[in-house]
Amino acid sequence: MLDDFVVAVASGKGGTGKTTVAANLARTACDAGQNVQYLDCDVEEPNGHIFLKPQELASRKVTIDVPQVDLEKCTACGQCGQICQYGAIISIKEHVLTFEQLCHSCGGCFRVCPEDAITPKPLEIGVIESGKADGIDFVSGRLNIGHVRTPTLIKEVKKHIRPETLAILDVPPGTSCPVVEALKETDFVLLVTEPTPFGLNDLKLAVELARELNLPFAVVINRDGIGDSQVETYCLDQNIEIAFRLADDRRIAEAYSSGQMIVEVLDDYKKQFFDIYSYLERAKTERNETRR
Repeated sequence: MLDDFVVAVASGKGGTGKTTVAANLARTACDAGQNVQYLDCDVEEPNGHIFLKPQELASRKVTIDVPQVDLEKCTACGQCGQICQYGAIISIKEHVLTFEQLCHSCGGCFRVCPEDAITPKPLEIGVIESGKADGIDFVSGRLNIGHVRTPTLIKEVKKHIRPETLAILDVPPGTSCPVVEALKETDFVLLVTEPTPFGLNDLKLAVELARELNLPFAVVINRDGIGDSQVETYCLDQNIEIAFRLADDRRIAEAYSSGQMIVEVLDDYKKQFFDIYSYLERAKTERNETRR
């Protein structure tokens, strides 16, 4: 079993089938008797709910503290602006200006103000929804439009990871800060790619990131058979294991377009996704043996 195991499903680019793999893997593991959590960390564009269809979702607002200045107390001494490294609060003559989107909520300006003129004000950045998807614990973050606190909201989503479960994280595409935040402290990474020049280019970036974070990983090739063998050659040259190949099958595209799970409508793919689950069990065993 994969209790106390956190698997991140990531990709160097969008549209490779990351959510398809994550959702179907979660469904397969749950059907195999595993306690499963699916956590949608792609908070700017969450769409795992389309496949998993969670019920009775509970919603919680996520806020951060930003500075609020009492201008009657403020003497415009400028100490708040001097401590802020991000330009989120500045003093110009007798005026103090705040820029909430630049604030990193460190609290420094609250502490240095000699007049106690700065107090924290909650700023809503998004919501976290949680519920059940036919036996799967479902958690999803949704960033408010126009906000830039993606890593902060991802961190809040990951606080829901419970022990004694297989936690599957649907990670944002790319290799930027939100991806780094999602990958932190995970046990294994599945990098989903496709056999095209674009897929290969972005796979290389994702591999570099996984290696930089010192995380064990393997590759999943989606739409296998549509392109050339460059991705496979790269993996062979880099000694990267290919954990799974999902065929370029029109039936998969039809299921995807209607929001259906592959393993629920195509019986011949149930074993293939169970093979990924078994692969991760072996990866966990190898990790534990290495740590001894």
